[in-house]
Amino acid sequence: MPILSWLPAYRKAYLRGDMQAGLTVGVMLVPQGMAYGLLAGLPPVYGLYASLIPLFFYAVLGTSRQLSVGPTAVVSLLIAAGIQQLGGELPPGQMVSLAISVAFVAGAIQLLMGFLKLGVLVNFLSHPVIAGFTSAAAFIIAFSQLRNLTGLPLPRSNNIFFLSGEAFSQLHAAHGLTLGISLASFMLLRGIKRASRAVPGALVVVLAGTFLSAGLDWEGQGVAVIGQVPAGLPGFVWPELGAERLGQVFPLAFTVCIISFIESVAIAKTLERKHGDYRVDPNQELIALGATKLGGAFFQAFPTTGSFSRSAVNSDAGARTGIASMISAVILALALVYLAPWFYHLPKAVLAAIILAAVINLVDWREARHLWAVDRRDWLTMLATFVATLVLGIQNGVLSGVLLSLGIMVYRNSKPHLAVLGQLPGSRRYRSISRFSQARQHDEVLIVRFDAQLYFGNASYFLESIEKLIAGEGRTLKLLLLDASSIHDVDSSGAMVLSELLQLLESRGILFYISGAIGPVRDALHRHGLSGRIGERHQFVQVHDAVSYFLEEEATEPSGWSPAALQTNERHKKS
Repeated sequence: MPILSWLPAYRKAYLRGDMQAGLTVGVMLVPQGMAYGLLAGLPPVYGLYASLIPLFFYAVLGTSRQLSVGPTAVVSLLIAAGIQQLGGELPPGQMVSLAISVAFVAGAIQLLMGFLKLGVLVNFLSHPVIAGFTSAAAFIIAFSQLRNLTGLPLPRSNNIFFLSGEAFSQLHAAHGLTLGISLASFMLLRGIKRASRAVPGALVVVLAGTFLSAGLDWEGQGVAVIGQVPAGLPGFVWPELGAERLGQVFPLAFTVCIISFIESVAIAKTLERKHGDYRVDPNQELIALGATKLGGAFFQAFPTTGSFSRSAVNSDAGARTGIASMISAVILALALVYLAPWFYHLPKAVLAAIILAAVINLVDWREARHLWAVDRRDWLTMLATFVATLVLGIQNGVLSGVLLSLGIMVYRNSKPHLAVLGQLPGSRRYRSISRFSQARQHDEVLIVRFDAQLYFGNASYFLESIEKLIAGEGRTLKLLLLDASSIHDVDSSGAMVLSELLQLLESRGILFYISGAIGPVRDALHRHGLSGRIGERHQFVQVHDAVSYFLEEEATEPSGWSPAALQTNERHKKS
């Protein structure tokens, strides 16, 4: 259990930083929690519930000591969009029930993935896909708050084109005071952030908005307020988990599971690099995040994940261990018990402004400019995910991103880099002739390096590429030398094309040598009977050894050959 790695070694010197960070994040969580509850389409108090119990679970089970979990913009939007797809406009009680069920199922999936050591799945969503998805999500989140920002009676939707049209057609009916509150709150938030990051801008705006609303009777003037906020801690509930409910929420829960895991691990890895005194374990993170969702569901929490803004504040404020998160949870509990009734008059426009100010940072303009400059393929990937998320919706955007990531990975693996090598003058080194103009090819010798595993996905490409190179040689060819130093595995399909290549070369009177094969590849060649077909004296440790052997016209004891090129563990396995 991760807490046992730091709690026994806890120092008194850590306490000040943990207390300061815990108090700071706790104060942030009150307005942010309510704002994200509103964004999720639920009564705002459920954002506070989602910020409470998960903090304790993660402090005990998480491997990052600064990650702050709770409701976030992207996951809250996923909940709102997913529940809307399930049933459109639903009563608040039913929406809460569905959100809690999603939390339970998503948590159970993450726990199972953690126990099965599936943390490696975080690698299957490329960074451009994540950047495109989160950037589009920021626009969807902003447009979803138009009804709260303007006071217009807009329907619930995550289609920004529909919302834009509706808002434009009803612009004349915008509530002036609500719009003014939104603009003032947003400008105040931005101003405080620029003036001093130490000041909790969201809390200042919430307190100012609440007192002004109560004193000036904004509710009586048509401004929507959050209304009654139940005082006290969340009670224990049993999530609805019937067969029909599980079938309803599973797709949404799985989407939340993947996105929340990727979001959290990305933040945790960033904090790990900054502090350097612990290691983040993706598999344990799955267990910790699963426990926060599943355990939180029993206390009325909708799905949570790591928050970038709160984690950054937690780290900068001096958090050293999970004690900081526990202190934040205590602050939140005190707010629920003693301050909840005071939030009755808080305008929803203030919470919408907090959401808008938070999601601006999700639009990754810097990454888009960087990818345009260094890799247009990744830029197009980011753009495709961005457009797919805007057009197809948040859940389908996630699915499109996953499929796009896998498609790109398969495509790139199916056509890996292949280089023709030549010798650098006065050395034993061989480099690509397309990059090193001074690299010299030897007469009658073609040296090829294949920079990937040789497997079913690229076996045909390998053979076709070799055939084209041979056909394109405008000189007599007596030797094809395969530099296998970059090949880390050969499966049965790869072995089959090597066999076909040997037949092709034999029919044309061309010798085949192989050099630099690593242990697992030598084992595979031996298992498939290729080592014997290639010949013991045609396998080498280095490219230069093979070239020297050939140029010496295969002398009886040439200096270039070494028996180390034949080492394999397969003989020992069979004996």
